[in-house]
Amino acid sequence: MRALVQRVREARVTVAGRETGAIGEGLLILVCAMQGDGEAAADALARKIARLRIFRDADGKMNRALLDTGGAALVVSQFTLAADTSRGNRPGFSTAAPPAEGERLYRHFSDRLRSEGIRVENGEFGADMDVALVNQGPVTIWLDTDG
Repeated sequence: MRALVQRVREARVTVAGRETGAIGEGLLILVCAMQGDGEAAADALARKIARLRIFRDADGKMNRALLDTGGAALVVSQFTLAADTSRGNRPGFSTAAPPAEGERLYRHFSDRLRSEGIRVENGEFGADMDVALVNQGPVTIWLDTDG
């Protein structure tokens, strides 16, 4: 699985003017299931993100994880993270998991984060979403699993 993780002061997602998820301080997680990914990849990614030390401690160093801060996660499906531009200027997305499998793993990933003790809000899988955020830092991290 792939994820783009952003440390945020706040973030929200709307679909057709309806808010589907919003958080204060925490992480905006754009996530994409890739072909060949399974629940083990989703589990590993959720564990990694829950423990990713990218929040400041009392000394101003990035030494605290989402689990330490009590922050929330806004998880948004983002199949375009699978973009392949190696053959020109129009991205291909053939390495993304098929939609049904992508949705299943997206939901599994969100549930796994919840089981870690993190409050999770979600976008709407497959929808045309508007995502608003205030990136804190800015801190943006790209993560990949190996399937």
